[in-house]
Amino acid sequence: MKKRFRNFSIFNARVTSTISVSLVLLILGMVAMIGLATSKITRDIKENLGFDIVLLEDTDESSVADLRDDIAAQDFAVSAELFSAEDAMRRWEQETGENIIEIVGVNPFASEISVKVKAEYASAEKIAELADTYRLNPLVEEVTMHADMIDAINRNMHTVMAVLSVIAVALLLISFVLINNTIRLTVYARRFLIHTMKLVGATPGFIRRPFIKANVVNGLAAGTVASLLLYAMTCYASSVNESVSRAIGLEETLTVVALMLVAGMLICGIAALFATNRYLRVDYDDMFD
Repeated sequence: MKKRFRNFSIFNARVTSTISVSLVLLILGMVAMIGLATSKITRDIKENLGFDIVLLEDTDESSVADLRDDIAAQDFAVSAELFSAEDAMRRWEQETGENIIEIVGVNPFASEISVKVKAEYASAEKIAELADTYRLNPLVEEVTMHADMIDAINRNMHTVMAVLSVIAVALLLISFVLINNTIRLTVYARRFLIHTMKLVGATPGFIRRPFIKANVVNGLAAGTVASLLLYAMTCYASSVNESVSRAIGLEETLTVVALMLVAGMLICGIAALFATNRYLRVDYDDMFD
């Protein structure tokens, strides 16, 4: 009867520990998912930045097409889209509701190539360097870019990522403390077993091994539970808002799941190591404190 009760107590302690660790890992996973989604959104925003090449009037269409294809083939380019003078006029009419030809009598717009750059080139300095290379082209009248807007977007994105990084580090430290305390309680409940094993001549490594192994397994189980909960939450959020599914794809989900599993095993294993070492050094009389 006593053995059954002791086994039930140990099982209950492990279940409680696993649930506690799962909740902590779930919070960490949510922050990691938000961080990855923010990084992806930031990249998408940056890849909508670039510059516009305004072409000279009466430029040969084949030359313009060659220029666009050349830009699109460059390493820095995400896209190079050609807009004719008529396209620019229609866009003006849609934005303002005014018929520009009725006002000035002619179409004042010129053909232009709208260039979007890759995220690593999305800074005012790099875009300015790229723009300068095309200002010398004989087909080009001018190159325009919005340096202030680019700098503002980059500053805001850097601030958001810095805040998320600080939150993630703080939560990681807090989670380690919480998980460490939880595992210390489970080891504390078996401190007399540790002392008994010491008395019969068991080495510290032999004593530590089952505790670390059991807690690594608990960490894996906790990571699995937290991953399932996070996946369910992500699926629900995606069904409610389509933008979530665009920001959080399968790659981001699998990355966070892998991190949660590794973090669960690693944190639980390290916490078990510290907790076991503590009671390996404690004298019998001090175990009642």
